[in-house]
Amino acid sequence: TCFALALFGAIGCAFSDNLLTLYLFYEIVSVTTYPLVAHHQDEEGYDGARKYITYLTTTAKGLILPAMVLIYVLSGTLDFATNVHSGILPASAHNGVITALYVCCILGFAKNGIMPLHHWLPGAMVAPTPVSALLHAVAVVKVGVFSTVRVMLHVFGVDLMDRLNLGMPTAYFVSITILGASIIALSKDNLKTRLAYSTVSQLSYIILGVALLTPTGIEGGLVHIANHAFSKITLFFCAGAIYVATHKKNISEMSGLGRAMPWTFGAFAIASLSMIGAPPVGGFISKLYLLIGALDAGAIGILVVLVASTLLNAAYFVPVVYHGFFGQPSAGDAHHHHREAPLALVIPLCLTAAISALLGFYPDFFLQFAQAVVK
Repeated sequence: TCFALALFGAIGCAFSDNLLTLYLFYEIVSVTTYPLVAHHQDEEGYDGARKYITYLTTTAKGLILPAMVLIYVLSGTLDFATNVHSGILPASAHNGVITALYVCCILGFAKNGIMPLHHWLPGAMVAPTPVSALLHAVAVVKVGVFSTVRVMLHVFGVDLMDRLNLGMPTAYFVSITILGASIIALSKDNLKTRLAYSTVSQLSYIILGVALLTPTGIEGGLVHIANHAFSKITLFFCAGAIYVATHKKNISEMSGLGRAMPWTFGAFAIASLSMIGAPPVGGFISKLYLLIGALDAGAIGILVVLVASTLLNAAYFVPVVYHGFFGQPSAGDAHHHHREAPLALVIPLCLTAAISALLGFYPDFFLQFAQAVVK
């Protein structure tokens, strides 16, 4: 029931036409996913769930709610603007007030995983893998970045953000998350924890693309919502299949396991390529558009961040695949007795990996939506 209600909240956010409705569905997602995070009902589960609900509800009520009231006082409406240029705030509003509202909205939607309000996401990894996959790789975190981007483009608008010089500071601010979370991911041996910090990093690509305020950058950020979703759900499905088949959680225990589970590790490799941004997988399209958007904005610093983060992505994903296929098991830990997980687990991860690859060959399906927003 809670799983279905969480999806209901995510779909409600997607169809919201004003800030109040968006906020209500955003909170529905927060409340209905709390029992899912605490599913194991042990001390670790309750601790993760408490951190989860505390971060998400306090930021929403402490920052978004007062910002929403003040936006209504200033503009007389909470309906989203019909295009990305105008926004709804009046030109007569004080620049300092608008900037404060903007900061509240960026930090208030804490599901977007921006540091330092990101600790709930790794803590929520105590949830069962299906919950981690769909809710903390797709629905919950995408509600966060979707809400953030929706407010940036349809409450403040590109023209206002450009006039107040809000775009590039936002891009550099989220760059700290992109690089910082990637460096932390490098140090994690637990596979799900490494994927969690990868999610923290990858979410900020979306906000960075929009903050560039160039058409190509915005398109790259928006299309990464879909590309990241299919790739990251594949990675979490793989982590779940590995645990079901072998009961192993740590990367250091998986040397040579790819030879016993070729389909699972093959899907992991494809999704990893997408996360790195290597052709011809879907993530390459996102990175390409973000790089072009940074060039269009003349932001050489952002260009450096994107290249550095790509190298860091490779540094924490490639070893998993390499050791899986080419590593030698430690003494007394031979994998000859391990087999692939049941077909009910392997087929979905192969399908999502195939979609990740197809999004690289046929990117127009999701790009047309992003282009429609910009136009």
